[in-house]
Amino acid sequence: MSALIWCPFPDRDTALSTANALLDERLIACANLVGPVESLFEWRGERGQAEEFGMLFKTDAALLDRAVARLDALHPYETPAVMGWRCDRVAESTAAWLGQLRRGDVK
Repeated sequence: MSALIWCPFPDRDTALSTANALLDERLIACANLVGPVESLFEWRGERGQAEEFGMLFKTDAALLDRAVARLDALHPYETPAVMGWRCDRVAESTAAWLGQLRRGDVK
């Protein structure tokens, strides 16, 4: 089974360095940078707005919890929005590719 993780970052360089760390640690097989995006949010009772860069990470579902925990630890925000979910439908070729993470033979 495959999984996705979504997380916004304060800037492009932080997003890319975090993605590279997760790739190096073999917790993800791919990361897609999206942005900049305009974020509107409520934080500590105040309304805020910021330009961020979103990142969509692709991984094997067996690694989802570890990848989310590691992303949370690496992220510079005090309370990062790190959200992961298991995918109900995945193309067979994509599932096979992401499954290689579990086996340690990602190509």
